[in-house]
Amino acid sequence: MTTLLELKEKLVRFYGKYEVYITPIVKFIVAFAALMTIDRNIGYMELVSSTPVALILGLLCAILPVGGTIFIAAVVILADMYALSIEVCLVALLLFVLIYFIYFRFAPRQGMGVLLTPICFRLNIPYVIPVGMGLLEEAYSVFAVICGTVVYFFLDGVRQNEKLLGGAAEESAEANSKIVVALNQLLGNKEMYLVLGIMAVTLIIVYLIRRMSIANAWQIAIASGILFETIGLIAGYMLLGISGKTVSVLVGNVISLLIAFVIQFLFFNLDYSRTERLQFEDDEYYYYVKAVPKASVATSERSIKKINAEPVREEKKKEDKVVFREENFPERKETPVTQKPDFGSPVNETPQKIDEIDFEKQLEESLKDL
Repeated sequence: MTTLLELKEKLVRFYGKYEVYITPIVKFIVAFAALMTIDRNIGYMELVSSTPVALILGLLCAILPVGGTIFIAAVVILADMYALSIEVCLVALLLFVLIYFIYFRFAPRQGMGVLLTPICFRLNIPYVIPVGMGLLEEAYSVFAVICGTVVYFFLDGVRQNEKLLGGAAEESAEANSKIVVALNQLLGNKEMYLVLGIMAVTLIIVYLIRRMSIANAWQIAIASGILFETIGLIAGYMLLGISGKTVSVLVGNVISLLIAFVIQFLFFNLDYSRTERLQFEDDEYYYYVKAVPKASVATSERSIKKINAEPVREEKKKEDKVVFREENFPERKETPVTQKPDFGSPVNETPQKIDEIDFEKQLEESLKDL
């Protein structure tokens, strides 16, 4: 368990650090998967139903908001429907206009749910969508699940009846019959109504239980949602007389259960053994607080620094070398030497002996000078 918690903390830090790159990559993967799902099932127009076109459109969707991805997917579907027949294209256009008003009125921020629902239907794990949306989103996200489910069943019905719907209608009666067949994929599809009802109720059940102030609320919500889906769908298929669905429902719900627990571990992993209940008051109210800490583990980041001895030694020598400059020591500058004036011949300061002086001679010389 500790290893899983450490891995979770590393993933959270990695996503927080590179979120600006991870988000476009995720949007590209979802858009590319949605476009390839369309191409592999109803790729009637070869111009847009190819892998290179899906790659280019996926790259474009990576820089667009999710609503832009839904718009591009709708345009591709309409192009395929037009290649099949104009009547089916008109019915699909009417369906998308209705979905447009429902989506942007009730769930404008749940575009990922609209895109992921048909993809999960093709992977036989659509049951994870209402459980996951109920855990992570609000109750109004049920409209996104409804929109995605309706689009899937419409496209699947068109694929199953492509021989009746294909080609240009020569008479008005034939055109009307094509419109009736296309509308019947929506209005007369009892399996679609069954799945819509079960998935919508499942989402509401999961949403209400996970908001309860009880221990292990998310685990109980997941188990309740998966159990309700399994029992409801099997019983519904039996009542409608649709056979061959029991095994796929069981396998899909088991896989959805595992995915739901992974979602719970990543987004709402709590340690109920350290639950605390607090009580305090102010001037007007008493407060009763239940605090449940998140399950986490402290991880220490290790960094290895390589030290090369030779460059360090050379750098140390360079640092130890001291350079003396004259401008750094102004007191060492030579002061200018002032020359003394010359007052004639220097005076012989060597004293003479008194016995050697001839006073008379010097007196006569002095008198001559006078």
